[in-house]
Amino acid sequence: MNWLILLSLAVIIAAVAAVTGIKPKETRPVAHSRMMGMARFVLVVLALILAYAAFRARAG
Repeated sequence: MNWLILLSLAVIIAAVAAVTGIKPKETRPVAHSRMMGMARFVLVVLALILAYAAFRARAG
């Protein structure tokens, strides 16, 4: 596998874990905190910006 594919997989797994609130046992709950809400918002905005940039690059 290419290193870029492995990096992409790691980023996707980290993003899914961040958005869903998956955490190890006996850790502090942050899934429903205000900071996690803002982090999710920033993640969605960043994904939209990257999707728009990819669309514009592909369109010409």
